[in-house]
Amino acid sequence: QLTDALVQSVLVAAATAILSVAGGVPAGRALGLYHFRGKDLLSMVLMLPILVPGLCVAMGLHLWMLKLGIAATFAGVVLIHLTACLPYAVFVMWGVFSNYNLEFEHQARSLGASSVQVVFQVMIPLAFPGIVVAALFSFLLSWSQYLSTLIIGGGKVVTLPILLFALMGSGDRPVAAAVSIVFVIPALAALAASARYLGSRRMMGTW
Repeated sequence: QLTDALVQSVLVAAATAILSVAGGVPAGRALGLYHFRGKDLLSMVLMLPILVPGLCVAMGLHLWMLKLGIAATFAGVVLIHLTACLPYAVFVMWGVFSNYNLEFEHQARSLGASSVQVVFQVMIPLAFPGIVVAALFSFLLSWSQYLSTLIIGGGKVVTLPILLFALMGSGDRPVAAAVSIVFVIPALAALAASARYLGSRRMMGTW
């Protein structure tokens, strides 16, 4: 079960991180660069999944997911993780784009760059350290989710936290301790790799 739970945790956390960044970058850009009516209300709505207890969010969305037929599925677990991870990604990218200089994009367009080239050759490279941080936050938050996975997964989507809590409840503490080490190592590895990468980028003066 350990191998299956480990693979499931990696897949869920990776999918959640990718979707969080995919939604966080455009939302953070809009909030960081532009002023529009309802901006304060939107930021408050984004904070609600963080402020409201996770149990209430999971129970509230469980009924909808049952109606949609995605409860107890991989997609359902990823979606419930997004409710907790996406706001963090948006706020990280909001901070990045608050200090973003649009002149670089204007200069690229004046030199003949297309919109796609501006996105992939100007915006993403400049915002990449923030994207790494947003992805890391989302991955680690999703990696550690237990309650929402248990409620929405319905016991069919078994991740490492689910397996770890089951082992702790069974009283088999030595095995639970071993699984907890496996649970911590990937998170520490991701944190160390991103810290080393961001540190090397800062040392080289590339951002």
